[in-house]
Amino acid sequence: MLAILKRILIGRPLKSTELGEQKLNKTKALAILSSDALSSVAYGPEQILIVLMTVGAAAFWYSIPIAIGVLVLLLALILSYQQIIFAYPQGGGAYVVSKQNLGRFPGLIAGGSLLVDYILTVAVSVSAGTDAITSAFPSLHSYNVIIAVTFVLFITILNLRGVTESASVLAYPVYLFVLALFVLIGVGIYRIVAGDVAPELHTSLGTPVAGISLFLLLKAFASGSSALTGVEAISNAIPNFKAPAPNNAAKTLMAMGILLAVLFSGIVFLAYYYGISPRPEVTVVSDIAEQVFGRNFMYFFIQGTTALILILAANTGYSAFPLLAVNLSKDKYFPRMFSIRGDRLGYSNGIISLGLLSIVLIIAFEGKTEHLIPLYAVGVFIPFTLSQTGMTLKWMRERPKGWPIKLTINLVGAIISFIVCMMFFLTKFGQVWPVLVFMPLILLLLTRIYKHYEAVAEQLSTSSCEPVIPIEGNIIIVPVAGITHVVENSINYAKSLHAHQIIAVHIPFERDEEAAFEQKWKKWQPDVRLVTLHSPYRNLKEPLMKFIDTVERKARESNYQVTVVIPQFIPKKAWHNILHNQSSLMLRTHLLFTRNVIVTTVPYHFKK
Repeated sequence: MLAILKRILIGRPLKSTELGEQKLNKTKALAILSSDALSSVAYGPEQILIVLMTVGAAAFWYSIPIAIGVLVLLLALILSYQQIIFAYPQGGGAYVVSKQNLGRFPGLIAGGSLLVDYILTVAVSVSAGTDAITSAFPSLHSYNVIIAVTFVLFITILNLRGVTESASVLAYPVYLFVLALFVLIGVGIYRIVAGDVAPELHTSLGTPVAGISLFLLLKAFASGSSALTGVEAISNAIPNFKAPAPNNAAKTLMAMGILLAVLFSGIVFLAYYYGISPRPEVTVVSDIAEQVFGRNFMYFFIQGTTALILILAANTGYSAFPLLAVNLSKDKYFPRMFSIRGDRLGYSNGIISLGLLSIVLIIAFEGKTEHLIPLYAVGVFIPFTLSQTGMTLKWMRERPKGWPIKLTINLVGAIISFIVCMMFFLTKFGQVWPVLVFMPLILLLLTRIYKHYEAVAEQLSTSSCEPVIPIEGNIIIVPVAGITHVVENSINYAKSLHAHQIIAVHIPFERDEEAAFEQKWKKWQPDVRLVTLHSPYRNLKEPLMKFIDTVERKARESNYQVTVVIPQFIPKKAWHNILHNQSSLMLRTHLLFTRNVIVTTVPYHFKK
């Protein structure tokens, strides 16, 4: 049943030779990898206004110079990540750049930050998309969390079906959103030019505002910079592009940068000119659309496409998180299961893990976007800063042709990213302090995983100095509960191994039972030694483990191997298992962690 459901939801398995068909062209890549960055225009301008509103609506004109500063940072990041794409065409983005140029720990900080950031990408995007839906239909506000979790499950299943299939589905909403915002910005500006918008709705540029400060402006700039999250995703996902991958990735990155710049600046300008103020249950884009079109078809079209891209922006995380996990896994910092492709040639373990962790975040934060965005933004500006710094050191060290220009681009990006990062810590410490807690924990986890894999590799190597002790013989211990076909099957198997000695172990709870069983055993299996271990406290495991330990210590002195053969019957129907004690399963689990003892299960299948 589960297998049938899996095929319905995910589709038929793909051959490894079909991997080339799963690569993305520029059109699909722009949709699937830029949706996060493009969708941020739906909440980035709003974050600027939320900060400025603490002074008053008169301060909203400052959103224009702040937006110009954000665009300067965007330009620096786009140019910088283009250089990263050609310098590191194998992908990996900030993690690989930081690791190779700054060292192991900066690389892990960048990688760990991005792992968390991609989880937040899904949570923030879906929560923001849900907000857009409930802005249009206020009666749904109480169902925010349920709606968000449902969308995460849908996107997770879609990505499990494969990169190409998910890109084919997601391309339409992304381009519809871009079209909708171009129409909104175009009509909005036309109405301004036509004189349909009263100038009194906004204060003039340069108007003095009491209470404004450099600190507040930097806080607003940092908040607006949340619109740049997702810029790094293309450099992480270069392996997903069709050949020539670096060229296609660079062109896609540039297209994304141009679209993001136009949409972001357009929304900021309209919000300023129309005098839009942020409201708790209505987004800024929703307010602008209502002012420009009224609550007609175009309003709902814009809200619908905004909700769609905000939700589907989560797909950027699904594209980048598994590939980053693969890079960490190859370097032994992440479980190896994340480097294995699934039935549809995607990294299924990464996709499923991302979906589950995102759901946990959405439930924990009750789907409230404003609580997630600062944590989300600072999580991406840490790797921004590290990657730009790493590239700066690379150009200083290697000095290739044209290196001064490349150095300047990365240095400017590093400085601005660092300032933004610090501003988040200084101005929103109450919301971003968890970074200071989870980052050390992530670093500890990654390093412990690495140490484990190193220890495993050392112990598996045939060239290690650990001596191999020859086995002179085998002593088999068979726990027996009674005289049955199941036990007989296991005893016959033990005899076939030609062991030095076979010991049957019975653990009675009553003395009368002990004597009676010994009499029956002598008649049934006279050539197999029986040991009875009376257990007055009705405990099977403890006396058996003590006996096995005693035999194992003595066997080790003579270079004998101890093997425990566990009889186990298998019911015909799975649900029958709940009607029986699972003592053999528990014993086997415990023995697997006992050193120098081999455990063998001999199944006996019932026919009815």
